[in-house]
Amino acid sequence: MKKIALQLNHHPRYAKLLKWSRLVSISAIAQTLLQTMSFIGGVFVIRLLPTHEYALYTLANTMLATMILLADSGVSTGVMAQAAKVWDDNDKLGAVLATGFELRKKFALVSLLIALPALLFLFFRHGYSWSMSALIFVSLVPAFVAGLSGTLLEVVFKLRQDIIPLQKVQVLNNLGRLVLIAGMLTIFPWAFIAILAAGIPQLWANRRLKESSMAHVNWQQEPDPLVRKEILFIVKRALPGAVYYCLSGQITIWLISLFGNDTAIAQMGALGRLAMALSIFSVLFSTLVSPRFARLPSSKEVLLKLFINIMSCLLLLTILIICFTWLFPAEMLWILGKNYSGLNRELLLYVTDSCLGLLWGSAYILGATRGWNIHPGFSITVSICAIVAGIVLIDVSTVKGVLLLNLFVSIIQVLMYGSYTLLKIIKMGPQKP
Repeated sequence: MKKIALQLNHHPRYAKLLKWSRLVSISAIAQTLLQTMSFIGGVFVIRLLPTHEYALYTLANTMLATMILLADSGVSTGVMAQAAKVWDDNDKLGAVLATGFELRKKFALVSLLIALPALLFLFFRHGYSWSMSALIFVSLVPAFVAGLSGTLLEVVFKLRQDIIPLQKVQVLNNLGRLVLIAGMLTIFPWAFIAILAAGIPQLWANRRLKESSMAHVNWQQEPDPLVRKEILFIVKRALPGAVYYCLSGQITIWLISLFGNDTAIAQMGALGRLAMALSIFSVLFSTLVSPRFARLPSSKEVLLKLFINIMSCLLLLTILIICFTWLFPAEMLWILGKNYSGLNRELLLYVTDSCLGLLWGSAYILGATRGWNIHPGFSITVSICAIVAGIVLIDVSTVKGVLLLNLFVSIIQVLMYGSYTLLKIIKMGPQKP
């Protein structure tokens, strides 16, 4: 037995399996801890904020996500694709990241100019004062700046699979956020305080990530015009889609904001908080799976097999999550408090839509990290047609109807992005020597 054990220990495949198992285990434990703290923090916000304040918080966070998406517009995907080519060269990696940060700053300014009027319109639509609107906007700035920088800084650790330092910073960040939310909202139950409590710890986390990355990145490098050209090529393909998804990605909140009241907005935000528990799988995917997929050689056989395996595992996972939600909706809604009980059907619809979002989002990311971006004219046209068809077929005057519309569109997205990435792999030519 000892001889067999020694042989296994020295076998390259066994060593690789052991290393991969250890990495997945550590990452899964860390991400479970992270998402647990994030989830508890979200429940604190729901329970400690009055309904009208939580509606304001939901609107502000929806706009924050929109601002970050506009400011990114495919830059992080382009940086990942370019950094994957030079991930073991500190100078070249530094040039890629410097280029990414330069582009992010320019896009961030445009994003602010677009988002501010829209945010003010929604606030005035629901009767919020100038002073409250100003406080909300100021509180969004730290979270906005931190969100822009954080995704680019994480590229270094993900590509090198140096996950433990990254997750240590993330754990401390979430812990700080949880302490601030629980402590400050107990005394000051206001939406802008909750937003500040979420954004300030991320600024500290970004500084720690940059310090830790110095062993792998030369931060003194200047932006590279050739890298900028490559990233902008991806951005040009992704930008129309990003603008479109700013509207369609949060269509439930936008429709409720325009046609509903504060209670409906708060209910939608609360359901979204429960569904956000699924983000643990998205984070694990973007941390462990997509960077390795990006680094694989251009072999059709290897990529096709791995893509099918990945999507099959995700499909099985989503089926299990949907079944759990169908069996225990009341227990899940109890977490949110009595103000949000009775939303059993709405919860099932929301979770199902989130699961479909995990599927099509993963298919898109796998393709994008290889530099495959579906033409925005096609993707947007298909999605708009799906929305129009859904509005014609579904009564969208209720929360349930809006969720059914979102579910219908998500099914189309799964078919579109899954098929596109699969076809790109199938059509690959022979691997270059």
